[in-house]
Amino acid sequence: MDDLKPIRALIIEDEEPARALIIHFLARFTDIEIVGECADGYCGLKLIRELKPDLLFLDIQMPKLTGFELLEVIEEKPDIIFTTAYDEYAIKAFDMSAVDYLLKPFSRERFDSAVTKAIEKIRSGASDGSSIKALTGYSNEASPAIRRIVVRKGNSISFIPVNTILYLEAEDDYVMIWHLEGKALKQQTMKFYEENLPGNEFVRIHRSFIVSVEQIGRIEPYGKDTHRAILKNGKSLPVSRTGYKTLKEKIDF
Repeated sequence: MDDLKPIRALIIEDEEPARALIIHFLARFTDIEIVGECADGYCGLKLIRELKPDLLFLDIQMPKLTGFELLEVIEEKPDIIFTTAYDEYAIKAFDMSAVDYLLKPFSRERFDSAVTKAIEKIRSGASDGSSIKALTGYSNEASPAIRRIVVRKGNSISFIPVNTILYLEAEDDYVMIWHLEGKALKQQTMKFYEENLPGNEFVRIHRSFIVSVEQIGRIEPYGKDTHRAILKNGKSLPVSRTGYKTLKEKIDF
């Protein structure tokens, strides 16, 4: 990036006082140009697409679309400074190379440190979007189980409630989610869903399949030491030896 070109920053934060404080603190940074601000994830998605910022100040818990859900559906790759009142997401943010994580209420000194790091990273050319890809594929034990999955088709956003999912199927670097209304492809890993879907509702029956326990009709033998899960809709899925053991622990058959 040209050193003379200002770094374009977008503020996505649902609390007006927090947005005002960020704007106030940024006034001393001549490297930063604030190109927009908004109060929810849908507005943020629209402005990211239109303004193509270099840096996001992003809240996590917001109405309509959370900060992490927003990251899942953007194609642009800005760097992220999280601003949130919830410290349970700190491990996720730090471990996966977000520029920084500001826990409200944050001081000017703490804010200045985060912005300085962001400027150094962006000016050095080290920003490549890898942190966002990592963030959307990471989980930790402190994270609550997901109850919906956000998907993007063209310019529209929709949600798949977890209780409508039939099964998930690995497809190279993607996961196909089969649900009551159809299917959707996500650029995430089976490991992510194995660790983030409710553990009492889903089981990994094979390296390529995770299934809703509620959707299993019966288990049938299939060759030597292998089985098939027959879903209530008639779909047949392979069950590995490990998957069979896990199934026996979770359901009575």
